[in-house]
Amino acid sequence: MAQQWPASDIARRILEGFDDYCEHFRLITDGARRRFEQALWQQAQQASAARIALYEEKVGETVGALAGQCGGPLLDANHWPRVKRAYIGLIDPRSDDELAETWFNSIFCRLFSHDKISDDCMFIHTTRPAPGSRQRTVPTRLYPFAGELADMLARIVEDYRFDVPFGDLARDLRRLEGQLRASLPDWVCKDPRLCIELFSSVLYRNKGAYLIGRLYTQDEQWPLAIPLLHPEGQGLQFDAAIVDEAEVSIIFSFTRSYFMVEVATPAQFVAFLQGILPGKHVAELYTAIGFHKHGKSEFYRALIGHLASSDDRFIMAPGVRGMVMSVFTLPGFNTVFKVIKDRFSPTKNVDRNTVIDRYRLVKNVDRVGRMADTQEFADFRFPVARFEPDCLSELLEVAPSTVVLQGDTVLVRHCWIERRMTPLNLYLENASAAQLREALDDYGLAIKQLAAANIFPGDMLLKNFGVTRHGRVVFYDYDEISLLTEINFRRIPPPRYPEDEMASEPWYSVAPLDVFPEEFPPFLFADGQQRRLFAELHGELYDADYWKGLQEAIRAGKVIDVFPYRRQLERQRQ
Repeated sequence: MAQQWPASDIARRILEGFDDYCEHFRLITDGARRRFEQALWQQAQQASAARIALYEEKVGETVGALAGQCGGPLLDANHWPRVKRAYIGLIDPRSDDELAETWFNSIFCRLFSHDKISDDCMFIHTTRPAPGSRQRTVPTRLYPFAGELADMLARIVEDYRFDVPFGDLARDLRRLEGQLRASLPDWVCKDPRLCIELFSSVLYRNKGAYLIGRLYTQDEQWPLAIPLLHPEGQGLQFDAAIVDEAEVSIIFSFTRSYFMVEVATPAQFVAFLQGILPGKHVAELYTAIGFHKHGKSEFYRALIGHLASSDDRFIMAPGVRGMVMSVFTLPGFNTVFKVIKDRFSPTKNVDRNTVIDRYRLVKNVDRVGRMADTQEFADFRFPVARFEPDCLSELLEVAPSTVVLQGDTVLVRHCWIERRMTPLNLYLENASAAQLREALDDYGLAIKQLAAANIFPGDMLLKNFGVTRHGRVVFYDYDEISLLTEINFRRIPPPRYPEDEMASEPWYSVAPLDVFPEEFPPFLFADGQQRRLFAELHGELYDADYWKGLQEAIRAGKVIDVFPYRRQLERQRQ
């Protein structure tokens, strides 16, 4: 059998599976323009979920085909260094070679259940050249200054045409020009060396389309994002011109769904994006454009690189200990690691499989900028010396089936990783009056925007939300989330007798999915000042009719607008 199916044949069949995946990925992605032009928002959400699921589906198909064709050599790990060498020769000429390496790793790990992982058999470290050393360049369009900023914008419109008319293009161009002049130093808009460079393909996500690039002179540059919308019955519109690096960075946030964009050379496009958003890690940028599995590879490489170049040791993450998950972190690495406890608090009516299903659900829904993206890992191995003793002791106590001591190694059988944030309850302890108001306002907006995406957080306590480096409030504890449309929002019925209000038990029946928003204030806020301020800002969240109205809109097929940037009216209010 080994002679019948040599290493080169196995390598070729793995790459054929990758090509099949890429073709289906491309077909889903290519439909983004049509869905935007025709305002097919529900189809856009379905396509996003289908593309995420596609990777594991195609890995399973490829592994099944290999197992049926290649026999013995396939399951002999000693055979795989030769398979890897043959595979390298096949992917060297490709423009997506780094993604092909990740695909190879996925096939190997599916076959060997994450055992026997080594750089001999798979691509723990990449064999690809650095993006800057490659000959290929990212396709962009250049718009040099020609006397007037308005002329540059008009040329952009000519190049990025759609099969749907604009509602009021002249108005939109005036808006873009006005926003650029207001956001940039006066001299920039008059500099004859001014140039706009845009990526040639449009990026699509949810109900928006985005032109992405930069605006630069000889000495300085600014990122540039120009979102387009398609309001129902109003034609297309250019909605904003954004040059603030923090705001453009939020558009590519780890809390957002993935873009759909035609990318011939992913590494070069990611390098282009990192050139205008230097604060973004390559793992996050690959993930943002739909290559979340390769983003996972880049994250792992960054993690092992950090461990190799530092003395950082794992500690328990700051904040209130979770009832379902135990969370640890590296102080110098902006990530938390979450493992499921073996035993939950008695107040939690979930089991391990339910928690896993809910975390996986978050991967596939529209996170609307309010839920942290997660990556699921199996069989992390770390030296015992990299753990603070109290951290390791706690993990071994609360999750002994998941965190296992094997000599000088700690095996973490299963975990999720998320971006580390400051827990909202801790943030508020040290917040100024202005910061308190802003954070509570954004906390309410986060709840509302999750609801608009058909997500009910369940446990909405402050400790389950975090504050990002940009000051946005994000939900990160998913063990009690539900679809909003599954919840039965009710008003508390009036007491039958005066004694009802004094009773220790409610005088009304309560089903498992019943929620009484009137009970939220004392549940969410122990601090009276915070409770009163939140009621002023978002008091409608305490009204069952508010939630029922959202449910009716979702059931009617309405995809509610949630924008990843501040719109003009919001700017004017500030």
